[in-house]
Amino acid sequence: MLNKLVALSAIALVAAQPAAASARFQFCWIGANGYTMEGQIEFPEALLNTGIINETQVTGFRIQGFRDGLPIGFWSLEMLTPETSWELHFDTRSLMFPTGGSRSQQTYQEWNANGEVNDCGAEGGFGFNGGNWAQDVCIDNTWIEASSIDPFTPLQAYGMDVRLNCDPSIPVS
Repeated sequence: MLNKLVALSAIALVAAQPAAASARFQFCWIGANGYTMEGQIEFPEALLNTGIINETQVTGFRIQGFRDGLPIGFWSLEMLTPETSWELHFDTRSLMFPTGGSRSQQTYQEWNANGEVNDCGAEGGFGFNGGNWAQDVCIDNTWIEASSIDPFTPLQAYGMDVRLNCDPSIPVS
């Protein structure tokens, strides 16, 4: 009985502790031929201004793809499985996703889409890849070559209070 009380007291103490504060940002990617993507990234606030973080430090992440403003797919961290292609680098100082496609320089992005951009899930699958060849999307396990843009195109994140416009005809910044 005493062990049960000690265990319940420990659980109550942990539950009473304030949750760690999170930093949350949104972003907008504008690809070619009407392909766009909106997303959000979340990580512990203590990591702000520390430099590059990776996928193991992210606590929340979601992306939604569009073509000419119409939804084409979605992926979130809650959908992560051991088979998911998932590599992310984010600079918490500049609020930028480093681009250019070098794994060794932490400028590679693989969000439910591998380097071939063909493993984002069948039927409703969506993913993004920022590799050394291009930045582009995957839909239904298929590389969408028409979405490809220069791999060095900057990908900036913004505070949640900023109104984003992912219209391809209007520059993001």
